[in-house]
Amino acid sequence: MKSLHTASTGMMAQQLNVEVISNNIANMRTTGFKRQRAEFQDLLYQNLRRQGSSTSNSGTVVPSGIQVGVGVKTGATYRIMSQGSLAFTEKKLDVAIRGEGFFQVEMPNGQTAYTRDGTFERDAEGNVVTLDGYKLVPNIVIPNNTRDISIGKNGVVEVFIDENTTPINVGQITLGRFANKAGLEAIGDNLLLETPSSGPVNVAQATSTGTGSILQNFVEQSNVNSVQEISDLITAQRAYEMNSKVITVSDEMMSITARLK
Repeated sequence: MKSLHTASTGMMAQQLNVEVISNNIANMRTTGFKRQRAEFQDLLYQNLRRQGSSTSNSGTVVPSGIQVGVGVKTGATYRIMSQGSLAFTEKKLDVAIRGEGFFQVEMPNGQTAYTRDGTFERDAEGNVVTLDGYKLVPNIVIPNNTRDISIGKNGVVEVFIDENTTPINVGQITLGRFANKAGLEAIGDNLLLETPSSGPVNVAQATSTGTGSILQNFVEQSNVNSVQEISDLITAQRAYEMNSKVITVSDEMMSITARLK
């Protein structure tokens, strides 16, 4: 009974689908998180009667043939990089990107990672760092006697020292952009890495074409839609149940065959 194997592939596919959906729901409140969608492909087909084959010497051919599929497989878990909503935080070093760019972060091994999470802090030396202490690229240092920080839409960071009313420019946040954002590799901690699929990074100033603008005192929330995820979860559950029903029916048919005398 080939239907046993076919239905089992459907159950495994829906199990993975539920795992993807559960990860989306778990990260509903993760800053800058981008939801994923499982994409499926049908498996190879068995040709019991090939379409187009000749049926007589007069040139008649089989119009449609007989093909039997053997199941489904997961083709990809596509990352949807749509803009998330922006939340006001009142925190001076919280910044959000309205556009397609990514913040650049220096990893401990010297590699550059990319993130949409603009929740930044100051370390003991005044460096602007992520929640894990990774420095922003290019590195920006905030003086210890700073009383206020201003970050413009173009990423220019200015500070006000003590009682001075004239701002001092301490650097500029640049953004990275990729031809295929969905091709970036997620490594956890809200970080992404460049891959051959994403293409090389194109670093540019914020507000330039395609990179987007920077908003101070805001962070980007995840783009997970809870209603859509629950709807997809119910659909996946029903598909899993139907595939399990096929296995039950196939087993009953085999049982009937085994009882034949």
